[in-house]
Amino acid sequence: MRRPCETAGLGLVRPTSSAIAATSGAEAIGDRSAAAGVSSTHPAQRFKGLIGVTPKRLARTYRFTATVFAINPAGPVDWGDLAGGAGYFDHAHVGHGFRASTGLTPPRYVEVRRRFLCERPGHALDGWPQLTTR
Repeated sequence: MRRPCETAGLGLVRPTSSAIAATSGAEAIGDRSAAAGVSSTHPAQRFKGLIGVTPKRLARTYRFTATVFAINPAGPVDWGDLAGGAGYFDHAHVGHGFRASTGLTPPRYVEVRRRFLCERPGHALDGWPQLTTR
């Protein structure tokens, strides 16, 4: 029990990572650093050392995951609502996130996912939860 308390930087990483998780990646990392009274590179170094990724990468991962879960492949996708609900600045940022995570544009991702589900009825992904975004 003492070891986690003694880990250098854990006091900074724990609340920031919790806030990122709670907001599905919409947490403003720079605001967190400023509130903690540290430079933006300090949390990045602590995160990288303790959990292997920077806080921005963790936020992007949460944001992308929330977006993917919010897509209903059976219906039309309102990319503007999806972008805003997931904490992206605009449609272009959604596209960048999809290309960085999947190599596909958002419409192409939905097309591939629809085709996959049509070709594999009853697959585990067929029942993916449709989570709502903020």
